[in-house]
Amino acid sequence: MEPKHQFSRWERDFERFLPLKSQFILSGNVRDLQVVEVQPGVVTAQPLNQCVAAALRRAGYANTILFQPLAGFSLVSPPGEAASATAGLMQELGLTAEGGQGRAGAESLATALDKIVKRQGEPVALIVDFAARLLTRPTDLNAAEHYLFTQALVLSQQTAPRPAGADRRPFFNTVIWIVEKEGDLPDWFIVGNPRLRHIPVPRPDNRARRALAPALLRPLGGASQAEPESLKKAQDEFVDGTEGMLLIDINSISVLARVEGVPFDKIADAVRRYKVGVTEDPWLQIGREKIKNAESFIRQRVKGQSDAVVHMLDIVKRAVTGVGAGRRGGRPRGVAFLAGPTGVGKTELAKTITSLLFGDESAYIRFDMSEFSAEHADQRLLGAPPGYIGYDAGGELTNAIREKPFSVVLFDEIEKAHPRVLDKFLQILDDGVLTSGRGDRVYFSEALIVFTSNLGIYRMTDSGERELNVSPQEPYEVVKQRVESEIERHFKFVLNRPEILNRMGENIIVFDFIREDIAGQIFQQMVANTLADLKSQELEVSLAPEAMSSLQALCLADLSNGGRGIRNQVEANLLNPLARALFDADAIPGSSYLVSSLQAGRITLEGAA
Repeated sequence: MEPKHQFSRWERDFERFLPLKSQFILSGNVRDLQVVEVQPGVVTAQPLNQCVAAALRRAGYANTILFQPLAGFSLVSPPGEAASATAGLMQELGLTAEGGQGRAGAESLATALDKIVKRQGEPVALIVDFAARLLTRPTDLNAAEHYLFTQALVLSQQTAPRPAGADRRPFFNTVIWIVEKEGDLPDWFIVGNPRLRHIPVPRPDNRARRALAPALLRPLGGASQAEPESLKKAQDEFVDGTEGMLLIDINSISVLARVEGVPFDKIADAVRRYKVGVTEDPWLQIGREKIKNAESFIRQRVKGQSDAVVHMLDIVKRAVTGVGAGRRGGRPRGVAFLAGPTGVGKTELAKTITSLLFGDESAYIRFDMSEFSAEHADQRLLGAPPGYIGYDAGGELTNAIREKPFSVVLFDEIEKAHPRVLDKFLQILDDGVLTSGRGDRVYFSEALIVFTSNLGIYRMTDSGERELNVSPQEPYEVVKQRVESEIERHFKFVLNRPEILNRMGENIIVFDFIREDIAGQIFQQMVANTLADLKSQELEVSLAPEAMSSLQALCLADLSNGGRGIRNQVEANLLNPLARALFDADAIPGSSYLVSSLQAGRITLEGAA
């Protein structure tokens, strides 16, 4: 037996104050659907106007009149009941115009307001929808607008409740103003008005979604023959997956599932389709064999980081298989925090994972967080709020995710971002969603989030000086422990944001320094790639053993900057002098050269064929 439907708090507040207040303002989530019990045990979703009219009928009101700025006046009738049954009221009040609807415009409303509020007989109510569209600016009213709200203010004070019905309960002829924000109406009409009640209408909570879920899942394939346990599981998935969404979106998901033939037990797939607009789940399209053989593929590009590679692949495998994917509200597919010295392959690993998943390493979305060090830099990510420059352009991050919901998102050097920007990541990591400056909700449920950081390599002394926290001479276990400890200290005591670190969980991956044996492999690969590039241009260049030894000694003398430092030394001691020598020799395709000797920044080039 389903539990008895409970009216929402705003509905109970509204009905409680009907005998006490002559006018109401409803604001907030007023354009969404609302949960309504149309019959005992039958729950559905209806527009706010119908929900308010239903509450008024329960309270004993005979009729509800609706005014909209363009459509004018009409009667709100219960579903299935013809408006003509009570159309005489419209004629009595002089509200009926050609076509059966009343005249539109602020002047028509002002004329009708006095008649409605002062009408005797059975109590009636007036809903003024889109009330903010009656005004040009709440702080600068024209004559007609000022007259309308002055009249509303005076009537709210002058009118008195009168007894009606068999039990002689007190009733006003109530006026309900519906706006998106309380400030959409003049302050002098609202503030200090004891006969007016403001009631916020919140976004749907878990209870509202759960009340509506059975009705929305019932028409889906397989639901009518399903066991109660299966139905309850699907309802739980539906409620959890739609956390934070409006009821109008939840209703649309049910329609989408019916149109596309999604069975009730796959409702989570319909939720995903609605959020990101992708019919197929791209994560299921990734070949399992490709992931199984990924370790050797990654180690060709990221050398000497076996622990990091294995840990990162575990995160990718969880994302692909969905293990632990009870992703309440649609959390990201995976999160990784890559920490360690500069030039050891953190960004390279992110690129390689992107190449593994997409077949194109440039397909990731990258943000250099050093560009977001200012306090208001979050507006670049999310978009400027209404009224600010750049509002129409949207945010860089929200736009990118909307265009490519299935992606690797790389936030490089995260420690350089302003703490206010970091706060935005809490919403991404917790709920998998961000609200742009324009109010659009952007979902990260199909994204793999990767942070990189150099935190932990240096630390601040008690005197405020910066000193090395770890060194290449220490074993990896020591490096890992010290880096993790410094990262924890930074988030807890420097940024005062331990909650961000907690969202990372066990996904902090510490990279090792480039050790001498690995440095030699990186060096050999860089030189081989350089000579291969020249060969593709039909220039044959080789290095004598003595020159190669000299070059290796120069490039591996200092490993503190990792692979990036080795690349810089290869450029300085081989690429630059070689390019100079080839240019001076007027090298042409088909020529062959030998680097017979090499010193810092200088080479000796011999032979041409």
